[in-house]
Amino acid sequence: MTIPFLDLGSAYRELKPQIDNAISRVLDSGCYILGPEVEAFEAEWAAFCEADYAVGLANGLDALTLALRALDVGPGDEVIVPSNTYIATWLAVTNVGATPIPVEPDMATYNIDPALLECAITPQTRAILPVHLYGQPADMHPILDVAKRYNLRVIEDAAQAHGARYKGQRIGAHGDIVCWSFYPGKNLGALGDAGAITTNDAKLATRVSILRNYGSQQKYINEEIGVNSRLDPLQAAVLRVKLTVLDEWTERRAIIAATYTDGLKDTGLISPYVPDWAQPAWHLYVIRTPDRAALQVRLADAGIGTLIHYPIPPHMQNAYSNLGIEPDALPLARDLAGDMLSLPLSPHLRRENAYDIIRFVDSK
Repeated sequence: MTIPFLDLGSAYRELKPQIDNAISRVLDSGCYILGPEVEAFEAEWAAFCEADYAVGLANGLDALTLALRALDVGPGDEVIVPSNTYIATWLAVTNVGATPIPVEPDMATYNIDPALLECAITPQTRAILPVHLYGQPADMHPILDVAKRYNLRVIEDAAQAHGARYKGQRIGAHGDIVCWSFYPGKNLGALGDAGAITTNDAKLATRVSILRNYGSQQKYINEEIGVNSRLDPLQAAVLRVKLTVLDEWTERRAIIAATYTDGLKDTGLISPYVPDWAQPAWHLYVIRTPDRAALQVRLADAGIGTLIHYPIPPHMQNAYSNLGIEPDALPLARDLAGDMLSLPLSPHLRRENAYDIIRFVDSK
């Protein structure tokens, strides 16, 4: 038996004729930078996310960085971030010269704990950057309430939350600006790096579109110092195809997740908790166990791939040693990094494979 953690080729094989036709359409068009294919994806992605605007970008990190720049966050500012997240969330803050201020998670959902936000706010705080970790929506209403009281901006890191819903509304426009990654392993994945922002603010959308294109709206006229972070038309065409099946693929993920949750309920492992107001995208199915190393070896011996998301929290990375945050200063992030394990989960994982995985997880 061989069950990889993720088989990216399966998505292409399912949609091969449509993807091949989309790529040929772009090649035949002769338009290889921005243009109608990118514009069409932006319109379709905005509509899917229940947002007014979308701007396609080169990758998810650029989405976060340019979102912060569009909100004029920079040197001397502080941005509240989750203590447990992929390091890209922190890197974007650092990229604009601001300082990430970590806040510990709600241990039920692993997302940033809204009850701890006010304690982290200082006169230098400019924004809150919640992450919809593993595809589970963060509790946005109390986050937005705190932001409103303190006149802060809210940037959402939705790199894992394509199609997720919070209290019935798609993730895509709760905060000021929402940042997306279309890295190949995401729920909506390109064939390389790609990203976007969504927002209901026309001025923010325009500012990001200027920043992504050398700071220019009109060729050779540069309004500000920008970068080159344009969504490739080939990737846009592929994403348009995959977007047509995203809801179906999300439902397939939910079925596998429900199978895991039911099958693991008597094993002593901690399975994901889903609040009644959340509809996750199920990007990852993450369990917790103090015997992670032994379990990972047992599954590997059975031909089952797993991954750890994420083995070292940002504050314990050498990249952020300059902040002087001791490992024990953020004990929840430290402890979660030590006992979390992601099981295989994709729209192409068969349910019988999920039962096989449950059987080996539960074997002693």
